[in-house]
Amino acid sequence: MLTSKPKNDDEFKAYLKEVRELTEGPFEELQKEVEVTNKFQEEFFDLSRQHNLYRFGMPEEFGGWGFDCKQIFQVQEEFSRGPGGMRMHLHYAADMNWRILDDFGSKELKGEMMPKFANKDVFTCFALTEESGGSGADLHSVVTKDGDDYILNGEKTLISHTDCSQYAYVFAASNPEADKDHRLSGFCVPMDAPGFEIVDMPHMMGCRGAGHAGLRFTNVRLSKKYLLGEEGQGLEVSISALSLSRAHIAVSNLGMSQRMLELTIKRAKDRVTFGKPLASRQAIQTYIAESGTYIFALRQMCNDIAAQMERGEDIEMKASMAKLFSIHTVKLVSDYMLEIFGGIGYFEDNPYGPIERLYRDCRAMWLEEGPPTVQRMTTARKLIANGGDTWTF
Repeated sequence: MLTSKPKNDDEFKAYLKEVRELTEGPFEELQKEVEVTNKFQEEFFDLSRQHNLYRFGMPEEFGGWGFDCKQIFQVQEEFSRGPGGMRMHLHYAADMNWRILDDFGSKELKGEMMPKFANKDVFTCFALTEESGGSGADLHSVVTKDGDDYILNGEKTLISHTDCSQYAYVFAASNPEADKDHRLSGFCVPMDAPGFEIVDMPHMMGCRGAGHAGLRFTNVRLSKKYLLGEEGQGLEVSISALSLSRAHIAVSNLGMSQRMLELTIKRAKDRVTFGKPLASRQAIQTYIAESGTYIFALRQMCNDIAAQMERGEDIEMKASMAKLFSIHTVKLVSDYMLEIFGGIGYFEDNPYGPIERLYRDCRAMWLEEGPPTVQRMTTARKLIANGGDTWTF
């Protein structure tokens, strides 16, 4: 087990192998209980710390390993091969968890919190979506001024990581009459503040353990140090965060699709019908070829986005494109997987691996950080504005 940042390509490859073995070994064993309890054990967090999964994606100045974007994506692809809820937790930890505060937090709050992320001494959740107001500029939660303080009221729904977080990034209307670009403000809200409530939600179909709940705010008082950026900058903060997370969603779908393809090929080689293995049949080969082609194309999209992120360029449209394509990829690969596995793929216990759970887990990707309709709208808006330029965006 590596205890410090890999120093060369061989050590980095060894770390990727370490993460895969952790994901497909101990994490899979822990998930058996999580499927029933819908809650991560402390052992999951301890193992994630021991294997530096809170540290690898962070800058070195805050105790991280300072990996470049492509390396971060490669690590994420490995842990995305495992349980969906754990993947959801770790992909958030690698970026949004700390980056929103680093990019937009007050100097005082950054000084308090940033050194604590690398060992999960502090964790956050991202609270944008509302049952009545959606996930955009039409939010109904409001903040009002009271002297130098802010008073937060409202509700949020479908918020992840609520059971293991100390702070929530919350977005609410600070100027309801302003245009959509200046209507919202964002805050890093202590979850132990008076008037902050966590509201239980039902068991999910997949990605279990990721702490989904609703949030309710009743006259939550916040000092100015908790403001993210400036007043009225909330939409910019949220879009910046979502663009990054959509790129990570694409990588998550890549990791899941890659593992599903490998399991599918193993089954196709083993399963014999009418004297021939399924892998020798042309129809099955067509499924496998199509799955591999989609996976290859998705990996190139993710690599391209990683390079653009390294250059500090805007990735909003490419991230939406990649997330949209990744949904098509994981849908095609998972459907072919279930078809080739046949009846045994529909059972929870399977000698080849978690086929049934992978099929359930990947369905969450339609919804995380916006459904396909939102990705199409974001992409189309940018394309229309630039006249259809797909080279230089």
